[in-house]
Amino acid sequence: MTALLVFLVALVYSSVGHGGASGYLAVLSLMGSTPSDMIPSALCLNLLVSGTAFVSYWRAGHFDGKLLWPFALSSIPASYLGGMARIPPQAYGWLLGAALLVAAWRLAGISNGTVPGTLRPPPGFRAALPIGAGIGLLSGILGIGGGIFLSPILLLSRWADAKKTAAVSAGFIWLNSLSAFAAHARVGTLDLAQWVPYVIAAFMGGWLGSAAGARYFNGLVLRRLLAVVLVVAAVKLMGQGI
Repeated sequence: MTALLVFLVALVYSSVGHGGASGYLAVLSLMGSTPSDMIPSALCLNLLVSGTAFVSYWRAGHFDGKLLWPFALSSIPASYLGGMARIPPQAYGWLLGAALLVAAWRLAGISNGTVPGTLRPPPGFRAALPIGAGIGLLSGILGIGGGIFLSPILLLSRWADAKKTAAVSAGFIWLNSLSAFAAHARVGTLDLAQWVPYVIAAFMGGWLGSAAGARYFNGLVLRRLLAVVLVVAAVKLMGQGI
């Protein structure tokens, strides 16, 4: 059952370019894992699934490096610092969950794959660096990759369409997950032998979901899937913290 849940999380999240860390954390919490143990495990699966999603969207021609790096340059060190912090999660869970619900509501009210109007040029470093730093810090604290925050920003700011957003988010998540994993793994534990079935399930779900998202799903489907992902993540954060 746990492997099936991991497969489904990877399938849905990867279809919009996400790794699924918030979903894995919810599954692991049901198994009775402690945050110090489950966060490194969730980030490990996040690396696998977001990497698979990135390759699928990159091969389909949707990746734009100029859109990724201005955010990633500040988010990578900030994610590491967030991973080193030990802050009570409940207050952050309610605050971030509320923000995600607002973003999901905004996305659900859009009638096509992006917000109305033509796409805008990628943001400069002055705008992107503080956004990346904020997302990276919060992502490191929670043990996620940050795609649930970056994706609605890219779409609602008209910096990217749905598929380019998925491609950039996948790369962003992979980099932040690696940084946060390096911080959290210092105090947590990871039993790779125990996780072989879950790694296989995550890879299969990530491969199928990202292939469908990159080549077959249209922008409307991606947007609605992303809204669902945001709601699920918000409920998890507000109800359980990490």
